[in-house]
Parts: sequence; C-alpha cells; structure tokens
Amino acid sequence: MVSRLWSDMRELRVPHTYVLLFAFIVIAALMSWIVPAGEFARTMVDGREVIDPNSFKYVAQQPQGIFDILKSLPAGFERSQHISYFLFIVGGAFGVMNQTGAIEAALSRLVHALRGKETLVIPSVLLIMGIAGSTIGLSEETILFIALGVTLARGMGYDALVGVGMIGLGAGLGFTSGFMNPFSVGVAQSIADLPLFSGIGLRLVLFGVVWLATTIYLMRYAKKVKADPTQSLVYEEEQAAKAEEAAEGKKTEALTFSRRQQVIAAIFVMSFVVIAVGVIGYGWYITEIGAVFIGAGILAGMVGGLKAGQIADGFIEGAKDMVYAALIVGLAQSLIVILEDGMIIDTLIHAMSDAIANLPSVLSAVGIYVVQIIINFFISSGSGQAAVTMPIIVPLADALGVTRQTAVLCYQLGNGFLDSIMPMSGILMAQLAIAKVPYSKWVKFAMPLMLIWLLIGLVFVVGAHVMGYGPF
Repeated sequence: MVSRLWSDMRELRVPHTYVLLFAFIVIAALMSWIVPAGEFARTMVDGREVIDPNSFKYVAQQPQGIFDILKSLPAGFERSQHISYFLFIVGGAFGVMNQTGAIEAALSRLVHALRGKETLVIPSVLLIMGIAGSTIGLSEETILFIALGVTLARGMGYDALVGVGMIGLGAGLGFTSGFMNPFSVGVAQSIADLPLFSGIGLRLVLFGVVWLATTIYLMRYAKKVKADPTQSLVYEEEQAAKAEEAAEGKKTEALTFSRRQQVIAAIFVMSFVVIAVGVIGYGWYITEIGAVFIGAGILAGMVGGLKAGQIADGFIEGAKDMVYAALIVGLAQSLIVILEDGMIIDTLIHAMSDAIANLPSVLSAVGIYVVQIIINFFISSGSGQAAVTMPIIVPLADALGVTRQTAVLCYQLGNGFLDSIMPMSGILMAQLAIAKVPYSKWVKFAMPLMLIWLLIGLVFVVGAHVMGYGPF
C-alpha cells in the first residue's frame, strides 16, 4: 500500500522519462523558431572534433517543424545504435550469469559469512556492493538483497536503516564512483570521444574516499543504536518488526554457493581484469569490451550447465532489461538532432560559455557539476542523462578550458549522488517498502551523508580541474 501510494505521488510529480524527453524535443523545436541560429567553426585535433571558441557567428534561421520532430526520432536511434547495442550486449551477458544464480549466491554467502563479525560487516558489505555497483552497475538487483541486509543488521543489534544502508548506499556509492561502470561512465566517455574507462586512477581514489566516508557514517550510527536501541530513528518500526518475526518465525537462509557457481564468479572477476588490461594496455573500445562480455556470458552459461537455448533465453532476458535505457539514449540523441538541425545548439553553448567566461576557471567545472545535479532530478537514468547532456557539455568544456575527462567526472557525480534520497527513484522506494522504513525517516538518516558525498564530489571536481585531469 505504501509503495503504491509513493508510486502515485511520483507520477504526479514527474512525468514518465520518455514523455519528459519527448517534451524536451518539442520545446527544442519551438526554440528553433525563436532562438537565433548560430555556429562555431570546428576543427580536428588528434582525431577529435573540437570547436574554436572564438569563431562563433550567427547564421540563417533553421526552424524545425512537426515532420522534423518525427524524423528526429529514427535519426536519434540511428546515432545511438553503437551505445544501445553495447548496453544490450552487457545486459545480455549479465542476464546469462544471473540465470546461473552465481552472482546472487556469491553475495549471499559473503554476507552470511560475516555474521558475528560486527567490526567487519559494514565495511565489507559496503565494499562488496560498491564494487558490484562500479562494475556491473548493480542497481535494481539490490532489491533482492534488502531483506538479507536487514536481517543481518538486526542480528548484530542494529536496525533496518543500517541494513538498507549497507546494501543500497553501497551500490549507490559504487555506481556513482563508477571506476568501470559501462552504463554511466562508459556511455559518457563514448559520447565524449574518450578512451573507454580512461582516467580510472582518480575514480578508484574517489571510490575509496566515498566508501570510507560511508563506512564511518554507518558505523557511528550503528554503534549508537547497538548501545541504546531507543536511539534508532526507526525504533517503533523495529519493535513492530521484532514482534512480527517472533510470531512468524522468519529466518533468511544463505543460498548454496556451488562449485560451478564459484567458477562462474571467477569468470566474472576475470572478465573485468581482461577488460582493464585491454583498455589500459591495448586501447580497447566498445567492440572489444563487448566481445569480452559475450565470451564471458557464454562461458558462464556453459559452466553453469545451461543448454544453448537457456543461454539464449538468459541473454534475451538480460538484454530486455536494457531496453528502457537504450530507448532513453535514442530519445536523448533525438533531442540533440533537433538542436543541431535547428542550428541553436551552438547558440546555447555560446550563451552558457559567455555567462561563466569571466568567472574563475575552477568555477566553470563547478558550474557543470551543479548543472548535472539539477538535471538529475528530471532525468534519473544514468545512460539517459549522459546522452542528453554530454553532447552539449563536451563542447562547452572545450570552450571553457575544462578537460573532457573532468566534464565526465562532473556528470557521473552529479548524476548519482542524490539518487539515494530522491522519491522519484523506484528502486529506493522499493528498498524502503521491503524494509518497512518510512521515507521521511530515511531522508533524516541519509541526508547528512548525501551532503558529505556532494562535498567530496565538489573537492574531486575542483582537484580534477586544477590537475588537468585527462586525457583531453
């Protein structure tokens, strides 16, 4: 009932993402009749197209009509096909691995193995979930582990907030840090013409800092609750849950982690090692990385004892999960088509660059970071926000002297940090519904940590700009 109520409220607050993007396309077409058309001269530098910031000039108006709007849709999907296919391939490979049950069983066994080790459990679970978030983009899957996390937390004398925090915040910090996240950083770097997963060193440091801050925050709260349960923000809910569990005799068992599943987990880990070596040592890009994922998925299916048809079914199921993101990427590119064909995208870039050109250089990067945070309230999809913003942010960054790698960093931090408290997030609301945690109490618990995350992000954005975070 609570989940449905929140769902209805979200529908009232924010339109469906597809509807919102199509509305943006229509607005962009209307703007092409009003906003003066203009363009920058573009040149090729080391194989990359960059603008000459001093070359802007106004040109003849190119207003976009109804038929232009309709044409922009297939044109946008055509432009984004390489990213969409990459999402399908990665999602399909993980779909096969999920069909074997290896990932879920591995995480379940690790969490249960930490029972009774209170000083290790919070940092360890956060680290496990964080790594999963940074590599496979663990997000919706966290819903499967919420009940397990809450049970584990209560077994150590903590409360449901700690359980949800270990699982949800762990995946959130990993997804946002995204040192090898193909669904956020991978898409953004592809649009920015950056080597895939380049700049991983700083993102690994970022991951470590955010993980440490989150660990300290959770452990301090958990210690307070263990010492005095009445200090729990959900004390009443905890008392009710204990009574219910005592009456029903609930118990969450660890899943069996078979030898086959252990080999599959090893294949999963090795696939990322191979990708890291290929990207860093041999300049691999989407094609090569996609090939590794396909190979890993097929091999995992074979080791897991799946028949050829079952492997295909698993791949289809995983790819189906990516349809939402792939269509968002296509619609986002349709918006860019309208802005480009209407000759107003450069006018907007010129206006934005003029607005902040006289500010200190560091504030240019900070401004991009703030813009991405604001946009995240309207487009919560990581791939979708990258597809909408990066085509505009990249030339803007070039004009302002902000490296493209820093621009991608601004995107990934602005896109992810506040997802853990936004009521528009279906994943968050599902997590809270399972744990029976009121949203208002979750916000009270998590908001200080979100501010810490945002501050850490600000420090890293400023540092990246000062150090000329590259390449490009």
